[in-house]
Amino acid sequence: MTMVCTPVEKSPSKLPSTSKPNSKAGLAPLLLTVVELVRQLMEAQVIRRMEQDSLSESDLERASESLQKLEEQVLNLCQIFEIEPADLNINLGDVGTLLPSPGSYYPGEIGNQPSILELLDRLLNTGIVVDGEIDLGIAQLNLIHAKLRLVLTSRPL
Repeated sequence: MTMVCTPVEKSPSKLPSTSKPNSKAGLAPLLLTVVELVRQLMEAQVIRRMEQDSLSESDLERASESLQKLEEQVLNLCQIFEIEPADLNINLGDVGTLLPSPGSYYPGEIGNQPSILELLDRLLNTGIVVDGEIDLGIAQLNLIHAKLRLVLTSRPL
């Protein structure tokens, strides 16, 4: 079985174009973009594990079926909120885009202008630890103190 990172807008089951912006969609485009980011990130991790032969055939079938169902749900929600699937992306200016352009990224390959998805995929593949403290307050009063330690990896700990 071969899998390829497929942005929603390149899906063979792409919904018909509505060709009109929907100002009533509210936060739906942003939320669907985040869901699409997570879907593509999971798909990239499945591809990496498939290429490393670390997934059984049944694991691969289940993952493939789940990713396909998630993509169908994203497309269905796009239709409900009258959002073009191709519009599920965020341009972050000099940083680049949240999602790669269609056909421009394959897990493990390094692109010239990586998207946030590509950077997250690389971080998950190698692993990263973020350690920090945050103080939140108002009127020069520290009201909330948070100490954080985050381990982000796709490998078992």
